Amino acid sequence: QVQLVESGGGLVQPGGSLRLSCAASNSIVSNYRMGWYRQAPGKQRELVATIDSRSNTNFADSVKGRFAISRNNAKNTVYLQMNNLKPEDTAIYYCNVKFPWSDWWGQGTQVTVSS
Repeated sequence: QVQLVESGGGLVQPGGSLRLSCAASNSIVSNYRMGWYRQAPGKQRELVATIDSRSNTNFADSVKGRFAISRNNAKNTVYLQMNNLKPEDTAIYYCNVKFPWSDWWGQGTQVTVSS
């Protein structure tokens, strides 16, 4: 069993930056793809960014050039650096690890972009 704990969310003005962190309770995650998803009110959960065990990355078109994803396997942690934030980035952000047998999710952290 793996627990994922997100942190770093909050309220930020448009154009600002935030860094999200997701700490996993088990080092097994270093062998698998991890990522960030988000869900805005009234919308479906959507992919934001993923990073595999070799640090290959993938981003949603809406965040390319503004967000970066990285991982520190020594700390069992994945990060999402979010720059030039826009009001449409407002959502609950969820950490995910994709095992061959199932997905695991964190509890989510709220990001609000507003002036």
